[in-house]
Amino acid sequence: MYITFLATIRRAIPIFNSLNNLQKKNLIKGVGFAILATLIWSGNFIIARGVYKEIAPVGLSFSRWSLATVVIFPFAFKKVREEWTVIKTSWLYLASVSIFGISLFNTFVYIAGHYTSAINLALIGTTSSPIMSIILARIFLKEKIGTLKVAGLLLCITGILFLLSKGNFNNLIHLKFSSGDAWMLVAAFCFAVYNTLARKKPARISTVSFLFVSFLLGSVFLLPFFIAQSSPMFWNLDYKVITSVLYIGIGASVVSFFLWNISISILGTGRTALFGNLIPIFSSLEAMIILNEKFSWVHFISMVLVFSGLLLANLGLIKKY
Repeated sequence: MYITFLATIRRAIPIFNSLNNLQKKNLIKGVGFAILATLIWSGNFIIARGVYKEIAPVGLSFSRWSLATVVIFPFAFKKVREEWTVIKTSWLYLASVSIFGISLFNTFVYIAGHYTSAINLALIGTTSSPIMSIILARIFLKEKIGTLKVAGLLLCITGILFLLSKGNFNNLIHLKFSSGDAWMLVAAFCFAVYNTLARKKPARISTVSFLFVSFLLGSVFLLPFFIAQSSPMFWNLDYKVITSVLYIGIGASVVSFFLWNISISILGTGRTALFGNLIPIFSSLEAMIILNEKFSWVHFISMVLVFSGLLLANLGLIKKY
C-alpha cells in the first residue's frame, strides 16, 4: 500500500515539472487552499473540547451558525434573489440538509466534547463518516462499491474498533462506548446523511446560495432549543468564548468553505476530497499543543489503519491522478 502511494508521488513529480508556470502556480494554490481549509476545520474539534465548561453545546452551535449566516449574507444575497424560485420549490430538501448537516451534526460534536478528548473526536468523526457515507450512497444512490472499497472500509472499521477497544480487541466482547465516543458516532452518521443529500443538490442552486440557506435554516431550527435552554452565555461572555465563536463562526464555517470550493475548482472534487484526511492529523497535533492531550500508541496504530483503509478505498482515484 505505502509502496503504491510512494509510486504515485514519484509519478506526480515529472507531471508537475512538465506544467508551465501558470499551471504550477494554480496547482500550488489549489493544494495550499485545501490544506489551509482542513487546518481551519481541524480547530473545530479543539473548540468543542476546549470550551465545553464555558458554553453549552446548543449555545455554541447556534452562535456559530447565526454568525456564519450574517457573515455570508452579503456574498449570497444577489444569488439567492436570482435563484429564489428554485430555492422555494426545494424547501423540503434544503430543510433536511440543514437539519442533518448544520443543526444536528455540530451540536452532537459539541455534546461529545464534554465527554471525550479532542483527538478521539477528530479520529472517530473524520474516519467513520466516510464509511457511513459510502454505505448510505450504496443504499440510497445505488453507487457501486468495488472490491478495493470494501477492503478499505474493513480496514477503516478495524482501525476505529482498535481505538474504541483501547488497543485490545478482547475488550470488544464487553465493549461499552464512552458517552462522548457514542455521541461522536451519531454526529458522524448525521454528517454522512448530509453528504449523501448534498450530492443531490439541484444544479440551479449555486454553492453560495446553498451554504447561506443551509446556515440560515440550521440556525432557525436551533433557535427554539437555544431559547428553551435559557443559557446565560450572552451575559457571561469572556475572551475565550468570544474568540472561539468567532473562529468557528467565521473561519470554520465561511472561510474554509470558500477555500475548499476554490481548491475544488482547481484540483477537482476527487483530489480535493483526499486532503480531508489531514484533519485528524492537524487536530491531534493541536490537541497535544493547546489542550495538553496525550497521543498514545493506540491513537497512532488506529490512525495508520484508518489512513491505509482510506488510501485503499481511494486507490483508483489516486492512480487516476
